[in-house]
Amino acid sequence: QVQLVESGGGLVQAGGSLRLSCAASGSISTISTNAMGWYRQAPGKQRELVAGFISGGMTKYAESVKGRFTFSRDSAKNTVDLQMNSLKPEDTAVYYCNLEGFSGGYYRHYWGQGTQVTVSS
Repeated sequence: QVQLVESGGGLVQAGGSLRLSCAASGSISTISTNAMGWYRQAPGKQRELVAGFISGGMTKYAESVKGRFTFSRDSAKNTVDLQMNSLKPEDTAVYYCNLEGFSGGYYRHYWGQGTQVTVSS
């Protein structure tokens, strides 16, 4: 069992900043992580990848957040962060932490409960 807990969401004015953090706990040592990152879902829209890393250390950002968001990870603390600067109203969404990888011969997916980010005009 693996748990992902997000924190750092809130209400901010356009142009402001927030830093999201995701802490992983549980049977992490049993997982061979293939990818980990942040997704978001706005009301009435599909969940989309915001930023994350894949095996090999490569990172990927959604085109809409490049230059504004910075993804980082700390293996020692089992955390992954998302620094969000120059926030826009269109960034408003529930942000989810995701981890996926191999465990016991199966490819598994884990999700956090989500944290709300609201950006006012």
